[in-house]
Amino acid sequence: MTQPWTFIVPGTPDQRTGGYTYVRRIVSALLDMGQSVDLIGLEGRFPETDAVAARSMDNTLQALPEHSVAILDGLAMGGLPETLAKHAGRLHLIALVHHPLADETGLDEESRQGLFASEKAALGHVEGVITTSHFTVQELVRYDVAADRIQTVEPGVDVFPEAPALAATEAHRPVQLFSVGTLSPRKAQDQLVSALAAIKKLPWQCTLAGSPDRAPEYARDLQSQIEQLDLQDRIVLAGEMDDKELARSFDRADIFVLPSLFEGYGMVIDEALARALPVISSDGGALAQTADRPGIKQYVAGQVADLESCLKSWIAERDSLLQARNHARASRLQLTSWLQAGTAFKTAVEALLQPALDHSVFDGDWLALRESADHEARDVTLTSQLADWLSHRFNESGRAVEIVDLGSGSGSNCRYLAPRLAVPQRWLLLDQDERLLTHAIKHLPQSASTVHADYQLVRLTATNLSEVLPQNVDLVTASALIDLVSEPWLEALADAVIARHTALLIVLSYAGEFGCNLAHPDDELIQQALNAHQARDKGLGQALGPEAASILERLMKARGAVVSEASSVWRLGSDHQCLQLALLKGYRDAAVEQMPEYAGRIRQWFEDRTLSITRGDLVVSVHHRDLLALPGH
Repeated sequence: MTQPWTFIVPGTPDQRTGGYTYVRRIVSALLDMGQSVDLIGLEGRFPETDAVAARSMDNTLQALPEHSVAILDGLAMGGLPETLAKHAGRLHLIALVHHPLADETGLDEESRQGLFASEKAALGHVEGVITTSHFTVQELVRYDVAADRIQTVEPGVDVFPEAPALAATEAHRPVQLFSVGTLSPRKAQDQLVSALAAIKKLPWQCTLAGSPDRAPEYARDLQSQIEQLDLQDRIVLAGEMDDKELARSFDRADIFVLPSLFEGYGMVIDEALARALPVISSDGGALAQTADRPGIKQYVAGQVADLESCLKSWIAERDSLLQARNHARASRLQLTSWLQAGTAFKTAVEALLQPALDHSVFDGDWLALRESADHEARDVTLTSQLADWLSHRFNESGRAVEIVDLGSGSGSNCRYLAPRLAVPQRWLLLDQDERLLTHAIKHLPQSASTVHADYQLVRLTATNLSEVLPQNVDLVTASALIDLVSEPWLEALADAVIARHTALLIVLSYAGEFGCNLAHPDDELIQQALNAHQARDKGLGQALGPEAASILERLMKARGAVVSEASSVWRLGSDHQCLQLALLKGYRDAAVEQMPEYAGRIRQWFEDRTLSITRGDLVVSVHHRDLLALPGH
């Protein structure tokens, strides 16, 4: 892009909140990468806007050259749909949504409905949306934003020196608690004060950092609450801190506490973990996912008694606190840098700006490209074993076998299996993409006249798997799925399958290895970056990547299942050139996002490989694992 990208935020851009910090750090990372960027603050009132705000937005957009890229903070754009409509045809407008405006706590119903309608209309005038968490992606379903118009770029973090650990022998020393957040009802500092009042007899001190100016009445009530509970000597309202003051407070702290009722991500948790600082957090909003990590103790948002219990367990039991410190240290190693976040943001903007078929393979296209390779790679022995088992099951029950396909996408798994299972079948396809599910139902196997299928639109999580799976299911199956999920997700799957005494067939799980017939000096670099990227959170907790199949095998055997496993390898030659190109492009993008410091080498690797593909010289092998688990006797 020759023209600079323009970030537009409400008010002055130097405000010290998580959302403004995110924008500033992304802008800084983009500038470091050579992308020209302007950052502009608007005048007026937001998010429920006034005439000054509308005029400021209109003038700012009008001043941009035609076809410019404008990235609009959700607080700035959500209340101005008419202004956006005026400029949408002339500019490339992209929304940056931390969390929907209507999800803010403390709103009356009229305000909530007004913000919802306004933001929904505004989002209809942008070319795409960038969110800061996968939780917000799910929230945008209510706003009719199509999945292929959304990209997620989670915040980065600086690398800090690790603060000294609290010694287990220092039982007499007060535990230092620290919390950062604007003093406001949503941040719920009053609930933290109430919880601390209940454990007055324990040794602790607490510092609450955050501006009192955004909700001054709440801040005054909070100060009165502290005084009425006679905690003014133990709880300090420190006001808004600069970077040096924050760093000193983090270094003095033993526990970080985030009692917020709702967060679109919760960046401050990453800042705490970057210092290997244990965290107590609510599960409000995106925190249910972003705070579900080692070193973090979670409680149900708004439940003061639960918060009290969490505080008590670590303050009174120093060994538990030290153990939490070790867990936080492990989470620290998984954090994303701001440079990585900036690289991901640049990739996200470029993806949203690309025309639908311009060098980009979207989900449906990717699934169609890979289907023949998937079918060729699958292990026929496991399929045969499953067919025999289901035949016995059918003969015993006399009814069609019930099959649930998890993350079914466009139905490739059903199209492969159904003709090979010589029994009547009823399939339930589960996925969160209704467009793909509709395609799957329309393209059932033609040769399988005894196959019937239905679908359910659902986002499968560790907490809802048991509810979603029918009790009388005979087979649970999935293809190219489990390397994207977390270990708790697999544990929930294993428990549900065992409870139903059913078969489990999981195929085409990435095994952590790819190879080419023509060696390249950077193949190993790409492999390392890809496998590290595979282990990042894909929206279902910390992804297991190449370890998924082994972990599932262990979980099923531990529960008494009889497990068989086999290799399933893609071998992609010149007859799969489109798939080769799409695959290696995905490898390139993941590797650059994971290791931006090697971006030049990675892109050169892709160019070299692309040349080999176009010549028809390249053969790519990608290793997967298939697993069949049958009930034990």
